[in-house]
Amino acid sequence: MVHKLKLEELNRIDVETFKTVEKIPLIVVLDNIRSMHNVGATFRTADAFLVQKIILCGITPQPPHREIHKAALGATESVDWSHENDINTTINDLKSKGFEIVGIEQTTNSQIITDFTIDKSKKYAVILGNEVEGISDEALPNIDSFLEIPQLGTKHSLNVSVCGGIVMWEFAKALK
Repeated sequence: MVHKLKLEELNRIDVETFKTVEKIPLIVVLDNIRSMHNVGATFRTADAFLVQKIILCGITPQPPHREIHKAALGATESVDWSHENDINTTINDLKSKGFEIVGIEQTTNSQIITDFTIDKSKKYAVILGNEVEGISDEALPNIDSFLEIPQLGTKHSLNVSVCGGIVMWEFAKALK
């Protein structure tokens, strides 16, 4: 008979073990995100897919905060994170460490995410932009490539945390 698994049956690792497990070579950069829900949900998804780190840039809210915790459900304790005031400082630092910078944005030269070849030998940093303005204009020239998620309905964008979930899944499948 089919039944839903209880939490004890899921055999999840604890926070201490999570810290020692090998992560996928992916960093998620949140550029001027306003919503604490989006921040918390991104942490929770990053935990699920063993993302290396989250970098919170600009006005993006930082843990600890009750509203972030409501969506993160403790993932702010497991996933490494830092804050940086300037997005271009973050990009330059990541490039100096060998990361390919990928903006998740609809641009004149963006490609559909499923058409992008994720190379297992590379390290990636994906940038998710502000809910209204997208990725900061001053960062665009410093980004190596742009990806977008195909959308078939009437809306021109997805919620940041939903978009982040799709992107993290695509990279996790390819990099694990």
